[in-house]
Amino acid sequence: MLVHPQFDPIALKLGPIAIHWYGITYLVAFGLFLWLAALRVKQPQFAQRGWTRRDVEDMLFYGVLGVVIGGRLGYVLFYKPGYYAAHPLEIFAVWKGGMSFHGGLLGVLAAMALFARMRARHFLEVTDLIAPCVPTGLASGRIGNFINGELWGRAADASVPWAMVFPQSGSNVPRHPSQLYQFALEGILLFVLLWLYARRPRRLGEVSGAFLVGYGLFRFIAEYFREPDSFLGLLALNMSMGQWLCVPMVLAGIALWSWARRGAEQRA
Repeated sequence: MLVHPQFDPIALKLGPIAIHWYGITYLVAFGLFLWLAALRVKQPQFAQRGWTRRDVEDMLFYGVLGVVIGGRLGYVLFYKPGYYAAHPLEIFAVWKGGMSFHGGLLGVLAAMALFARMRARHFLEVTDLIAPCVPTGLASGRIGNFINGELWGRAADASVPWAMVFPQSGSNVPRHPSQLYQFALEGILLFVLLWLYARRPRRLGEVSGAFLVGYGLFRFIAEYFREPDSFLGLLALNMSMGQWLCVPMVLAGIALWSWARRGAEQRA
């Protein structure tokens, strides 16, 4: 049976300055986005529309703001609204942790809507461009979760070869390393599928719809192996908050992809 290595969350300390692994994974995520999106704008379907690397750099700036603000507010509203209503100043204490992917996604969508408006571009053209560049950032974030020994999985049968004890959980129960499952599913696998799908020109909205469906399904599956938040537990139908948040995401993705296909057929 494996035991979590208990990494030091601080990767490097220079005097009073401490550089955390989680911060490094965020930098890696932003760097990967910059590289992949720069490759995307060189593809004919985007290069012909005047997209440049400068656009990518500007999108990254807007996206970082969307991730941080949306991720924090999503955690506050989706997971602990009562607590933060009673302690409003702690909303700003981001160094204590507490980020929501679904909130971050909404924040990024709002940021991209603002970017699209300022550049007079269609919102879905922007999201279609960036969608295949997102999963590698998610993968990087899950590695950060694993290094920190947080968001551990549910109890696993000891016969599972990779079952792992997370001392941070306060028990010696072997658990699924769900952070690595999410790294593999919503990170690497989703990236490969989306990148291959988006290499060819697609109808407006198709790539964005595929991302919503793909992430929603993979996250929904991974949640069966991830320990629910202790302050929430399992909700209706024995589903976690993460799974419930994935349901509208998948439905929206199906609707968007269908709209893109149907609109193209009507215009043909």
